[in-house]
Amino acid sequence: MSAQSPSATPRIALALGGGSARGLAHILMLEALDELGIKPAIIAGTSMGSICGAAYAAGLSAAQVRAEFEALLGNRATFLKHFAGKLREGFSTLWSVRNPTIVDNVTLFEMLLPDAMHCDFAALKIPFLAIATDYYGIEQVVLGRGPLIPALAASCSLPGLARPVVLEGRMLIDGGYVNPVPYDVVMDRANITVAVDVTGEPQGGRPGVKIPGTLDLLTGATQILFHSVTREKLKSLAPDIFIRPPVGGFAAMDYFKIGEILAAAQPAKDELKRKLSQRLDAAA
Repeated sequence: MSAQSPSATPRIALALGGGSARGLAHILMLEALDELGIKPAIIAGTSMGSICGAAYAAGLSAAQVRAEFEALLGNRATFLKHFAGKLREGFSTLWSVRNPTIVDNVTLFEMLLPDAMHCDFAALKIPFLAIATDYYGIEQVVLGRGPLIPALAASCSLPGLARPVVLEGRMLIDGGYVNPVPYDVVMDRANITVAVDVTGEPQGGRPGVKIPGTLDLLTGATQILFHSVTREKLKSLAPDIFIRPPVGGFAAMDYFKIGEILAAAQPAKDELKRKLSQRLDAAA
């Protein structure tokens, strides 16, 4: 933590990790902050954490973020109807005939994300950083300027599902491959760093259980990688508060189970509120 005056109100840095649909649990962590009356001094996000973090940084309250995602994902038929209406505008850029299963995240996010997120980083209410991976440079890229949506698209670009995003001459893919929970990026900008890991906890499955489908195996293996990278990083550098919502039982693409994911994350929300309150009371 950086040294600041003891009498100053502690600055909170928030790091939200990647986890595909499991990352919907971040919404409850944002609710915890709102209920405590806390606004982070800075937010960093990777993959799904970048989407939730950017929505909050754009000025949406946690309740508004929740309402946006529940309206979008709460009902599969409603989503498909909404998506079909938007598809007329972006079909030519969303898919390629050569790779119909791989989407263009920039087009997809322009179609689906709230209007408040169609802006530049400079317009955000809270400083925000998105984490991506330079495919050829084999290194982390911290994105914090220019149009927001291409940066989010890069941070969420899982190989095999989404096209890489080219920004400033770099070919970028999902930030989880280098920094699944980017608390180290913001630790020097605050007194208290909060990190939320949504890769899930180990499950009790054993041989004999149903074998996942190809897509679940692909995305699930990625979550294992993210989890392992975070576990190793924690051995050398840990945030002040580390929260891991118990969402490991959900597949990475279970977006339409948003209600169940949010319910499963409730204990983690309570944990975050308790730990943050303790830290703030100690600093008072």
